Amino acid sequence: MKVTDYSKIADKYDKNKYRQNVNQDLYLKEFIKKCAKDEYNILDLACGTGIYLSNQMSYFPNDNINWHGLDASKEMLSIAKEKVKNVDFVNELAENMSYESNRFDYIVNNYAFQHFTKKTQALDEIYRVLNRDGIFKMHNISVYDMKNWWIYQYFPNAYDEDIKRFWTKELIYNELANRNFDVNLEIKYNIKTEKLSNLLDYVENKDISILTLLRDSDYKSGLEKMRYEINNNPNTTIVCDFAEMFCIAKKL
Repeated sequence: MKVTDYSKIADKYDKNKYRQNVNQDLYLKEFIKKCAKDEYNILDLACGTGIYLSNQMSYFPNDNINWHGLDASKEMLSIAKEKVKNVDFVNELAENMSYESNRFDYIVNNYAFQHFTKKTQALDEIYRVLNRDGIFKMHNISVYDMKNWWIYQYFPNAYDEDIKRFWTKELIYNELANRNFDVNLEIKYNIKTEKLSNLLDYVENKDISILTLLRDSDYKSGLEKMRYEINNNPNTTIVCDFAEMFCIAKKL
């Protein structure tokens, strides 16, 4: 599988408007409600530029949370450190974490599991550093359930690359269950009509990881096709689908 070089997109990563607003993590809220403790240790695994952390810290200001962030990209972490204070950041791989065992109460991994080159080893590490009864939350797109995503319509080779990076939901479930996690995995699916011109900025900004993995000729071909259709008809729309996976795994 190809690996995204985040050093090349770190400076424009936060310009994606879909990343501007992050809702409160309701799974974390429920966890805190059910598991009262004097303090909580929470890890954002593959934290990137600190988007999740900066938002959740504002939602949970009085819950005695020790926030931690880990990422493999020094460039992404540099932005996170400027943006978010009072977080313990480390530059490491998820597959080889230096944390002691049973360190965290809650580990979250947003839109990043596909980037891990040694996924089974990463899951072993997650299990190791998570407390008993702790929660591992994985939130990601479910590429096998969204073959009509607009990215795949204009960049068909993107799907071929993604199936090399993404595990199926069945494999994710089984790998977690085999590690003695109690797993609840849900797919949220929607299909809707999108105005094509509203999607062009995302392609031109080229901060979506799969676009960085395409050959230049494939990227330019899809971009030119979008521009051509918009120029012919600024109101052009497409029907596309999208699927999100929410996986909550409790360490037994």
